[in-house]
Amino acid sequence: MKLIFSSFMALLLFSLFGLITTSFAQDKSIVVSSTTSTEQSGLFSSILPIFQKQSGIQVKIVAVGTGQALDIGRRGDTDVVFVHDKPAEIRFIDEGFSTKRYEVMYNDFILIGPKSDPAKIAGGKDIKVAFQKIAEAKAPFVSRGDKSGTHAAELRYWRDAGIAANPNLNWYKETGSGMGPALNTASAMNAYVLADRGTWLSFKNRGDLDILVEGDPSLFNQYGVMLVNPMKYPQVKKAEGQAFIDWLISKPGQDAIAAYKIGGQQLFFPNAGK
Repeated sequence: MKLIFSSFMALLLFSLFGLITTSFAQDKSIVVSSTTSTEQSGLFSSILPIFQKQSGIQVKIVAVGTGQALDIGRRGDTDVVFVHDKPAEIRFIDEGFSTKRYEVMYNDFILIGPKSDPAKIAGGKDIKVAFQKIAEAKAPFVSRGDKSGTHAAELRYWRDAGIAANPNLNWYKETGSGMGPALNTASAMNAYVLADRGTWLSFKNRGDLDILVEGDPSLFNQYGVMLVNPMKYPQVKKAEGQAFIDWLISKPGQDAIAAYKIGGQQLFFPNAGK
């Protein structure tokens, strides 16, 4: 009887130890709220397994527009934000929701449109002129309308063009969606749309769409990453979140970003510390 009892206690203790160990392992994880372009382009699917293998830290991605990603950070519901709207990121720091922003990588925005090109903008290098021609032609334009980094950039380009683009115009359609769904809508409507190059390169349902305007320096698209302020939100996993940031800006992380390509084309260009 004593032997049976001892065996039972040993099994019980072993099980409890296993539960504690499992709980600890599961706790080694972080939440990252990020722009949809990093997720829909396939970048995270490519680089996260490398980070997770090296660090043992699991990463849960919440892919939304940049504005929403920052708002999640403002509520303390994420550990790290990884987005692409520098003015909004600076405000996030100024408001005390983070203490430091790290530049990680860049690509560019491109103006997509139907090959028939009713606004006659193909081959242009000036995004302001292109937007003016679209408005003059009243050609269909799809806007994400979701307060994302891409949406913020689009609104800047309309302002620079002197155009008050809004949903009351019958040629301007807001989708309130991510980049992929917005591209799908543009494809269905044969409309113009501003996109980040990374999502475009990974997008399959192109229909009659093509890149019509690229190369304007103002189309530069920088991505930054920030740890949510643990002094403001004690639940933030400071060590694990900082480990992810440190990896992204390290040589292994930067090499992993540079290595991600589709059809031989590089989607993002690392520039941490530059």
